[in-house]
Amino acid sequence: MTLLPPLRAALFDREGLVSKLACVAGEPSGDLLAAPVLSALKQIPDTSNLEVYGIGGPRMQAEGLRSDWPMETLSVRGYVEAIKQLPAILKLRKELIANLSGEGRPDVYLGIDAPDFNLGVELALRKVGIPTLHFVSPSIWAWRAGRITKIKQAVERMLCIFPFETEIYERAGISATYVGHPLASEIPLEPNPASAKQRIEEILNLPSNTLSGVLISVLPGSRGSEIELIAPVFFEAIVELAKRMSAQPLHFVIPVATPRLREPLEALLKNMLDNNPDLHIHLIDGEADVVLEAADVVLIASGTATLQAALWKKPMVISYKVPWLTAQIMKRQGYLPYVGLPNILCGEFVVPELLQDDATPNKLADALLAWLNNPSKVAQLKTRFAAMHETLRRPTGLLVAQAVAQTIAATKHRTTV
Repeated sequence: MTLLPPLRAALFDREGLVSKLACVAGEPSGDLLAAPVLSALKQIPDTSNLEVYGIGGPRMQAEGLRSDWPMETLSVRGYVEAIKQLPAILKLRKELIANLSGEGRPDVYLGIDAPDFNLGVELALRKVGIPTLHFVSPSIWAWRAGRITKIKQAVERMLCIFPFETEIYERAGISATYVGHPLASEIPLEPNPASAKQRIEEILNLPSNTLSGVLISVLPGSRGSEIELIAPVFFEAIVELAKRMSAQPLHFVIPVATPRLREPLEALLKNMLDNNPDLHIHLIDGEADVVLEAADVVLIASGTATLQAALWKKPMVISYKVPWLTAQIMKRQGYLPYVGLPNILCGEFVVPELLQDDATPNKLADALLAWLNNPSKVAQLKTRFAAMHETLRRPTGLLVAQAVAQTIAATKHRTTV
C-alpha cells in the first residue's frame, strides 16, 4: 500500500517526530485481534518510527507493543468476578489515563474490545483532545443498548468486525467502518482434519494414527473462573459420552489456553481418569486452531472461540455457566435469544446452546451425539459456515492500520495548521 503524499508528509516528514499509538487489549481474545493490526502497521512505509505502547498480551508484544501494565488485571468476565477485581482495575485505569494525558500522550488511542474498561479511558482522553478509535463494537445489538450514548461521547470512530453493526452506529451519528474479522483471513476456507490430527500426534509425541476414529475437541474457556465453573461439567459430559460410544474409538483433545490453566485442568483430568482409566484424553498447550481443525465435533464455552470453531466449519455445542447473580443481571439486560457468535451471525439457532442449569452432563452428551449421528445436518451447517466465512473475510489488520494512520495524519495536520 502507498500512502498519499499529504498523508505521508503529515505522518513522517517532520524532522525528529515520532508518532505514538497507545492501545489497550484487556484479554487474550483482544490480544489475538490486535496483533495483525500492529503487524499491518509495518506495511505502511516508515512506520518503524511509530511508537506503540499500552496494555497487551504476548502476540501484541511480539509485534512491537511495549506493555506497561499487566493484561491479566483486566481479564475478567461477569459482574461478580469484575467486582472482586474492581480495585485493581480502577487503579490501573487511573494510572493509564494520567500517563496518557500527560507525558505519555499519544497521537491516537486504540481501544481493543474490553468496552467496560476502554470506554472510560476513551471518554477521558477524548475530553483532553486525544483522538480515540475503538476496534470491536460492544454487543449493543445483544444487550445494554443504552451504552451507545456513552460510545458517542467516547469514540471518534468505531471499527466493526461484523457487517450489520455499522448501520446501528450510523443511525446514532457515530462514524463506523466495517473491517471484517481477522480470524476469517487467518483460517483457511477449507480445513484439513487429517493433517491437523497428524500435527497433534507430532506435538504430543503420539504414534501415527493414534487419533484415528472420532475426535472431540473440548474448549472450557481461557479464564480461571471458566475452568472453575464450566470445566467440571464438561469433564462429566466426556465421561457420559464415552459410555454411550463405548463401541467406537473416541479421543478427546483439550487445548490449554494459558500456562496457568494447566494445573487446574490436570487436577480435574487426574480425578476423572482415576475413576475412568480407559478414557483417551489429551491436554495440549495452546494450539486451539489445530485442535478445532482436527475435530469431528466441538464442546465449547461461549466466547470468541465459538467463532473460530465456526470458521473451521465445525458442528459444536455451546455452553456457559456464570455465578447466579451475574446470570440474573445479564438476563434482565439481554435482547437476543442466543449468546453464541455463530447463532448471532446466522440470526437463528444453528448450533445448540446449553447454559446455566441446562448445562448438564446428560444434555451436553445428547447434543454432541446428535451431531455425530446426523452427517447430513453437519453438511448443511458447514455450507452455512462457509458463507459466513466469506462475509467476514477482509484484510482486517490493514484496514484498522489504515484507520490509525489516517487519524494520526489528521492529528498532525491540526497541530501544524
